[in-house]
Amino acid sequence: MISDTHGLLRTQVRDILETCEVILHGGDINHLEILDELEKIAPVYAVRGNNDKEWAEHLPETLSFELYGIKLFMIHNKRYLPEELEDRNLILYGHSHKYYERREGGRIWLNPGSCGPRRFGQPVTMAVIEVEEGGTVCQIEKIEIPHEMK
Repeated sequence: MISDTHGLLRTQVRDILETCEVILHGGDINHLEILDELEKIAPVYAVRGNNDKEWAEHLPETLSFELYGIKLFMIHNKRYLPEELEDRNLILYGHSHKYYERREGGRIWLNPGSCGPRRFGQPVTMAVIEVEEGGTVCQIEKIEIPHEMK
């Protein structure tokens, strides 16, 4: 899972994504070319972020779907989550550029942070989600990407 790439697909991020079966993008992609590059690696599920303008009108603001037996809900800004999330057991979002992971009440809440340009003094992060057969999230690995100081 990645989010807030803001037009930058780092080589280190691409290398990690090449080991994944699916790519989840939590929005603020900023350029169609980023999605095109991601789709060359693996199937992509993406939501539109507040910085995704006219080019991204075809992207949904939310996604609710099942993948590998896990019921997911994706949105860019968790502030706009619907009150009822039904039976979703993995809630994915972005926007804040800050990594967050919490397991509560049979649900996992995950913001992978931002792996685009470093902003707001936050580290550059993403997450790799491992799923066991039968639809159980067995591990979420937070990955911090080194960045060059400017």
